[in-house]
Amino acid sequence: MFADLKIDEIAPNPEQPRKFFDEEKHKELKGSIEENGLLQPVVVRPVEGAETPYMLIAGERRWRACKAIGENVISANILKDTDDETAYVLGIAENVGRENMTIMEEAGAYADLAAAGWDPLKIAKRFGKTETHIKWRLGLLTLRQEVSEMVDKGQIKPNLAWHIAQLNPGNQMVAATRYVRGDFDSEAEAQHFANGLKMMEKQTSLTGEQTPDAETQESRKAQKAKAKDGLGKAEEVLLPLLEELAEKKPEDLAVILGDDLTRHVKVIGKLYSQVQLVRNLLSKAQGIQRAMEADFNRKALEVQKEAEAAKSKGAEAEGKAEEEETASAEKKPDAEPVAKKTTAKPTAPRSKARPAANTTPRKATAQKKSEVKPVAKEPEAAPAK
Repeated sequence: MFADLKIDEIAPNPEQPRKFFDEEKHKELKGSIEENGLLQPVVVRPVEGAETPYMLIAGERRWRACKAIGENVISANILKDTDDETAYVLGIAENVGRENMTIMEEAGAYADLAAAGWDPLKIAKRFGKTETHIKWRLGLLTLRQEVSEMVDKGQIKPNLAWHIAQLNPGNQMVAATRYVRGDFDSEAEAQHFANGLKMMEKQTSLTGEQTPDAETQESRKAQKAKAKDGLGKAEEVLLPLLEELAEKKPEDLAVILGDDLTRHVKVIGKLYSQVQLVRNLLSKAQGIQRAMEADFNRKALEVQKEAEAAKSKGAEAEGKAEEEETASAEKKPDAEPVAKKTTAKPTAPRSKARPAANTTPRKATAQKKSEVKPVAKEPEAAPAK
């Protein structure tokens, strides 16, 4: 059922699969609606008991634009008897094929359906995608937040992002950062590097290999010399020949090669196929080599950090010991006064004895005074005649 609804009667869906709305695209849409009007109605469903009677199923960008330019009424397609899951599926269907839905939003939408019991095949059929596409999108959900943002910004393409998602969080940052800053000549090289890091994590024979014996070392030296000699000849002989042929015109080659032209076309075709195969193998080997180097550098950094931590811990312990020695040395002079005070305690009884010692002189003085008094006493005066 189509109707004109008040914009304030419609609320956005909190479960909207698309969370990011480009500001520039928003401005363009506002200008288009102001110029041409709303060409496609929004899709809503009634919600009983809610503060706003309708909820958006599809068309949130249009609803936002109309609201921003001051429209009070908007054309809407009202779908009745639509449950939450159906509304969510319709919302995904409207956005999944559009440029303004980010890769990670698409992956999150598929994940919500998977949580509701949808398998990848059912999701693929519903949205016209391949099952592999759905699985690869779901695989991106293990990316750490920083790498997810790089994917949403278009700095990392979905195919490479899936390979990076297979790594642990630390290696994800290593692979993503090196790719974004331009350490690789192609996306394929970055994929091979990510695969090499994965091999490091699994501790395959490439990383956990023991030191080879003398016979194996000699065999590897011989293989290296043979490969180096062969590639050197290709660089000296084959490459200049191909460059020379590439400069000629087709009509000239038809005359020069004559009856052997068909055979040479087959030879060059086989050569091209083998070169492509070898180039892919060498690129993978380069990725593994770079991953081994990155793994080695990481382990070396860990060892360095452990050594620095041990050194810092030792210095801290040494400093603490010096502080304790200094503190104990400072406490020793303070101990002597305490000892003197304890030895001074027996003097207390002496202070009590002092009055007893002084009583004798006092008595002697009193006796002297008593003895002097009779001498100082004058004779009684004679009676008057």
